[in-house]
Amino acid sequence: MAEEICLFTKDTLIIKPPKRPPASLRMLVLIFAMVCGVYIFSVCLKQTNIHTNTKFLKVEVGNQRRCLDNSIDRSQIPYLHYPNPVSFNRNECACNPVRLFAILSMQRSGSGWFETLLNSHTNVSSNGEIFSVKERRSNVSSIFSTLDTVYNLDLFTSASKNHCSAAVGFKWMLNQGLIEHHKEIAEYFNERGVSVIFLFRRNLLRRMVSVLANSYDRYAKLLNGTHKSHVHSHEEADTLSKYKPVINSTSLVMDLKLMEKMVLDALDYFSSTRHIVLYYEDLIKNPTKLREVQEFMGVPKMELTSRQVKIHKGSLSEHIKNWDDVNRILRGTSYEVFLHTDYTS
Repeated sequence: MAEEICLFTKDTLIIKPPKRPPASLRMLVLIFAMVCGVYIFSVCLKQTNIHTNTKFLKVEVGNQRRCLDNSIDRSQIPYLHYPNPVSFNRNECACNPVRLFAILSMQRSGSGWFETLLNSHTNVSSNGEIFSVKERRSNVSSIFSTLDTVYNLDLFTSASKNHCSAAVGFKWMLNQGLIEHHKEIAEYFNERGVSVIFLFRRNLLRRMVSVLANSYDRYAKLLNGTHKSHVHSHEEADTLSKYKPVINSTSLVMDLKLMEKMVLDALDYFSSTRHIVLYYEDLIKNPTKLREVQEFMGVPKMELTSRQVKIHKGSLSEHIKNWDDVNRILRGTSYEVFLHTDYTS
């Protein structure tokens, strides 16, 4: 603002100071400058994060853009992956989409049998109980590193059909770091588009018998000095089923409640994921359930087979040494149904 100069006399010169802007205008300019500064800082910070994330995802995003078919259901795109493995080249299968899955289960719930069924499919690779190795689940970072290796097709197992796999995953027991780090793992599954297959047993008493018998055989090695968790002949199954465990009747109800709670907690913790809930008994009684599984996994439907033979068949009274005690304790409780539930296969 220009200064005003007034001449009153020949020898007198008066200079008036410039008018100051109102305080409200100065405050408005100051606020505007602060807002601009905050905006510029947030933009810079976002660009830094974008560069970091791009470095992590650029390979798959690039492959996805090159390979995506316009005829694909757009709702399925988050679950279609185009891995670029470090250990080999997918060659002609590079544009075959891969779906990622994880089987969440408990020991002696039929997950081993179920996994052999999945692996009988030409396009499915389920890599076993990979987190039985403690180093792989020692912390969240090691868990994520292992998951990245599996889903990038860089983990080699006897089940690997890496080049042209249409679905890749593994089985994960609830007591192998899964519940402990459930929040971070659920976020990982959602961000990576991993589909969850829950597999449990309805009859938790039968599961308990199987757990105790398998634990005993680890030391007894009833099959010619060899421990086998799963068998492929009726003769081997009959040998293992001859052992009848004694169940702690005093803590039985509490033990069943704890197993039940673990299942319910897992269903709750991973409810935000894309998932399907299966029960071992339903798969045994209704083979068409396997078609539902294949549909959920997005793979061509095939007849799935397994060489595994069930060990404990028939009434539970034939497999529990202190059956009378167990029968007495569970009568009149919500677990009484476990005493009678049976299936013929």
